Amino acid sequence: TIERIAYKPLRGASPLAVLITAIGVSYFLQNLALLIFGSNTKQFTSVVNLPTLKLAGGALSISAVTIITILTCVVVMVALTSFINKTKMGQAMLAVSEDNGAATLMGINVNGTIALTFAIGSALAAVAGVLYCSAYPNLSPYTGAMPGIKAFVAAVFGGIGSIPGAFIGGIILGVIEALSKAYISSQLSDAIVFAVLIVVLLVRPTGILGKKINEKV
Repeated sequence: TIERIAYKPLRGASPLAVLITAIGVSYFLQNLALLIFGSNTKQFTSVVNLPTLKLAGGALSISAVTIITILTCVVVMVALTSFINKTKMGQAMLAVSEDNGAATLMGINVNGTIALTFAIGSALAAVAGVLYCSAYPNLSPYTGAMPGIKAFVAAVFGGIGSIPGAFIGGIILGVIEALSKAYISSQLSDAIVFAVLIVVLLVRPTGILGKKINEKV
């Protein structure tokens, strides 16, 4: 429904217009959740009920949620990469992302492909949300705001359009944030992450695994 109402009318619009619309939709959903559930913090029941893994004689502890999250990310990355590269629908997604006009001429259902892409993205976001809330069970209508922004930052780190790049970018972002909290300041960790993003964009605008695209005029 959101895809049809908010994004389908913007098929021929600029990427900036789509980005602004995405931000507007996120604020709409946040305030809708605020209206329905209220502003009080609520508890989320973790879907992972496994004991913490202890290494080095108990000196190093890794929560079960962290392990499950890493394994899930690897499985999703492999599955999504295989889907994109080895199926007709995945190839259709690549074609539409490159040039939806040419994709239409080749007989690809552009609207259906975009709707499927939106559905897959929403499902993956739901999986991420469940795992995130299992690790941080205190919920509010604004819980997903910063993780959503950081997910975009991770994709930029790794290279927009590269699934393994987004995975690597997420790991790099997490390491930077953890180190900044441990050795600099927890209050400045977000600012440090975005500062590193600016440096990455200046040095390598396409990201770590992004490829330069030469367009003929």
